[in-house]
Amino acid sequence: QVQLVESGGGLVQAGGSLKLSCAASGRAFDKSAMAWFRQAPGKEREVVAAVNRNGGIKLYADSVKGRFAISRDDTVNTVSLQMNSLKPEDTAVYYCAADVSAGAYDTSRAADDYDYWGRGTQVTVSS
Repeated sequence: QVQLVESGGGLVQAGGSLKLSCAASGRAFDKSAMAWFRQAPGKEREVVAAVNRNGGIKLYADSVKGRFAISRDDTVNTVSLQMNSLKPEDTAVYYCAADVSAGAYDTSRAADDYDYWGRGTQVTVSS
């Protein structure tokens, strides 16, 4: 079992920044690939960013490239998402996810590949 708890969401004006954090507990965090997904009302859940087990391989949705940065700190079992230059279309519930069966170099955009999910944190960007 892996427990994931997100924090850091909130209301911000367009152009502003937020940093989301996901604290993981349970199974070996350093053996898991991690990702951030988001889901806006009426839309499907989509990957925002993902990182492999050692943090050396990252992927991003095209819509957030150059604005968002994912990082992980295995010493404190945390994965973070720094979000800059936020836009109203970034408004969504953001979820942290863990793939505990990932290979060392794996990252994935597919929600089905992730085994554990947090409850989500709301990010609202006003125009």
